[in-house]
Amino acid sequence: MKILSREFTIGEKILILVLVLILLGLMYYYFVDMPVRNAIMSDQAELDTLQSELDAVQNRLSYLTGIRKNLDDLQGDNKHLGWMGSYNNSEAEVRFLNDVLASTMKYNINFANVTRDGNQIRRNFSLRFQTANYPEAQDVITRLLQGENRCLMGDMKCSVDQNGSVTIDATATFYETMVDGVADAVLPSDSAKTK
Repeated sequence: MKILSREFTIGEKILILVLVLILLGLMYYYFVDMPVRNAIMSDQAELDTLQSELDAVQNRLSYLTGIRKNLDDLQGDNKHLGWMGSYNNSEAEVRFLNDVLASTMKYNINFANVTRDGNQIRRNFSLRFQTANYPEAQDVITRLLQGENRCLMGDMKCSVDQNGSVTIDATATFYETMVDGVADAVLPSDSAKTK
C-alpha cells in the first residue's frame, strides 16, 4: 500500500521544509528558549533577593562595628565599663557596695524605686560615705565606677571637715538588663511601652 505515490514538486518541498523549520523553531522556543529564559529570570530575582539580604547584613555589620568601636573608645576613655547583670542582680550589687565601702569610716546607702525602659533596668541609689582623706574617697569612687557591676555616678558633693576627713554625697545608678532576667512582683512595667 502506497500512501504517497507521487513525488513532491519543488514548491511543495520548499513549503514542507519551511513548515519543518517553523515547527523546529517553535519546539526550540517552547522547550529550550522559554525554560532557559524563565530559569534566568528566576535566578536573577533570587540573586536580587540575596543581594538585598547581603546589603542588609553588611549594613548591620557596619552598624555593629561602629557600636563596637564606640564601646572600645568609651572603654579606653573609662578604662572599664562594668558588666550589666541580668535582672534581679541587687544582691550582688549590695554585696559589691559593701565590699567597696568597707574601707570607709562610715557609709549610708538608700535605694530608690527601680525603673525600666525596654530591656534596660535602672537601680538608682543615693550614697553617703566618709573617708580619712581625699585620695581614699577618690579610690572608693574609682572602684565603684570600674567595678564588676555597671555603675554610673550622677550628682556628687564633696565636703572636707576640720580633721581632713572627706564626706561624699552622691547619686548613682546600677544598670541591669532583662536579657536572661526573670520578672518578679517588684519589677515595674515597661515605660517604653507606655509612651
